[in-house]
Amino acid sequence: MTNFFSMTANPVVAYLRKPAAEFTKEDIVRYAEETGVKMVNFMYPGGDGKLKTLNFVITDKQYLEAILTCGERVDGSSLFSFVQAGSSDLYVLPRFSTAFLDPFAEIPTLCMLCSFFDKDGALLESAPENTLAKACKTFTDVTGMEFHAMGELEYYVIFDDDGRYPAIDQHGYHESAPYAKANEFRAKCMLYIAQAGGQIKYGHSEVGNFVLNGKVYEQNEIEFLPVRADHAADQLMLAKWVIRNLAYQMGLNVTFAPKITTGKAGSGLHIHMRIVKDGKNMMLENGVLSDNARRMIAGMMELAPSITAFGNKTPMSYFRLVPHQEAPTNVCWGDRNRSVLVRVPLGWTADVDMSAIANPGTASHHVDTSMKQTVEMRSPDGSADLYQLIAGLCVACRHGFEMDNALDIAERTYVNVNIHDEANRSKLEQLEQLPDSCEASADCLERQRAVYEERGVFSAAMIDSIIANLRAYHDRSLRAEIAHNPEEIRKLVERYFHCG
Repeated sequence: MTNFFSMTANPVVAYLRKPAAEFTKEDIVRYAEETGVKMVNFMYPGGDGKLKTLNFVITDKQYLEAILTCGERVDGSSLFSFVQAGSSDLYVLPRFSTAFLDPFAEIPTLCMLCSFFDKDGALLESAPENTLAKACKTFTDVTGMEFHAMGELEYYVIFDDDGRYPAIDQHGYHESAPYAKANEFRAKCMLYIAQAGGQIKYGHSEVGNFVLNGKVYEQNEIEFLPVRADHAADQLMLAKWVIRNLAYQMGLNVTFAPKITTGKAGSGLHIHMRIVKDGKNMMLENGVLSDNARRMIAGMMELAPSITAFGNKTPMSYFRLVPHQEAPTNVCWGDRNRSVLVRVPLGWTADVDMSAIANPGTASHHVDTSMKQTVEMRSPDGSADLYQLIAGLCVACRHGFEMDNALDIAERTYVNVNIHDEANRSKLEQLEQLPDSCEASADCLERQRAVYEERGVFSAAMIDSIIANLRAYHDRSLRAEIAHNPEEIRKLVERYFHCG
């Protein structure tokens, strides 16, 4: 295993010389003893979608073993709206496989993500990570396959404008320095995320860049590799934590907000998915999209209106979901088409060794690229509750396998044209539209909630809480009311600037 661990980013994995999935309590104790770890952080998502932290100072080996074994109590009613104050005590227990060194701590600190347990020692039914775990299990129970996911995390970096090497407005896609100023920041973020266990595909500057009130707003993206869906949510949660902490440390500001100002690119959180059985990607059959993949897509087409309740959590989300902004507004899917809700990205299905063509004289070499094929849900944004969102997508994809008419729905909602072109108006008019407000999303979730509650995946209390939180915005007509009022939009942006 020497070669495997020689290029491992996570220093805990490198030191223990074993995959993180195999970490034991004894491994964590040994690592702390031998490397001089002084503190331990328990980390877990709250109901606001942000990562919470509980700090422990290690006073002796016995205390370390005790907290790793027994966890600690927390006030659940301060974390989740569905937990009542009268019975609010919960336990948090660390998951050893998530251990990483805190890159921001001056004192050597080991961090671990936690699971929530109730007073009886059972996994908390409505906990974010448990809801996703249940969604993944029921998907496998129904289909015999594993559900994998990964995210495209878009965000804006904001800093003072010095006037040098200005980028062309809204033309920042894959730009290099010095026209893109945040590349070094992004590279350091990627390194820290990888050290925390994140499996990153790549990073790059994105389309959005503009100057506003003496500040440069530069859009970036970090894209991950497909992993088990529960791991995908953990990685995205830690990535947002890393990006915000490094920005704070470097005197920058960042936002995952879906929209900053009208007329400029908004930030999405596109989620890619695939299904795997016995190590094989079941998205393809004979080089084309399989019926299994089409059933997945059909399930997402059916539940798309309510998925926004998990993936688009603030009124500003619906200022991004407007036509002609490369953000979806209609329930449809297509190949390589950025105007659709679910996109089938370009795959490596041509059976051509492009590397040998690009490098004449290189011996031809066959690589199995079938694992690369995914489908991409394009409606979510950075306001999403990551665990609810990926759990909701998992339920939707499972639902596709449970519908007798799934392939018919997939056929009916497929488009291979830009639906916003005037010539394709008749096709556009046949398609269902996504909700245009938090309240409308709540209505859709209310209508479709039974599917999410089937098999005990989402609890009724969690669904009730989501609906109540969305309706509390009272934004049913907000987008139309302030669409041409820049000052009111600015106030809204400021209010939800640090969403998710």
